[in-house]
Amino acid sequence: MLTVRKDTRISVAKTILVVLASMFAAVNFADSSDQPLQLAALSEGFDAEAKYMQSCFACHSTGAAGAPKVGTAEEWVPRMEKGMDAVVANTINGVNTMPPKGLCFDCTDDDLRALVEYMVATSQ
Repeated sequence: MLTVRKDTRISVAKTILVVLASMFAAVNFADSSDQPLQLAALSEGFDAEAKYMQSCFACHSTGAAGAPKVGTAEEWVPRMEKGMDAVVANTINGVNTMPPKGLCFDCTDDDLRALVEYMVATSQ
């Protein structure tokens, strides 16, 4: 009988996740040459709710990998005790299992702040 070791399954799962993340990044960056570089400015026409649904919803609606769920105020309290600037810095730089910028590869720092503010406000 063929058996698969737990270590092998974890390695395969990690490899699959890395490949999927790379493909997602490639798709998002593939046609960005016609977009001007924006540094720390809210993108024109930025819609925090729409971007949340596109980039943040998968983890922040389910609590995947420890992400605080939107709509559940008590999960945001310990994070917000550190202050909005600290939460935004964690969003920009990544924290725990959340990669830098989460899954919003085209977001500016101000866009990310708007997303965090949207998620916190929606959770009150």
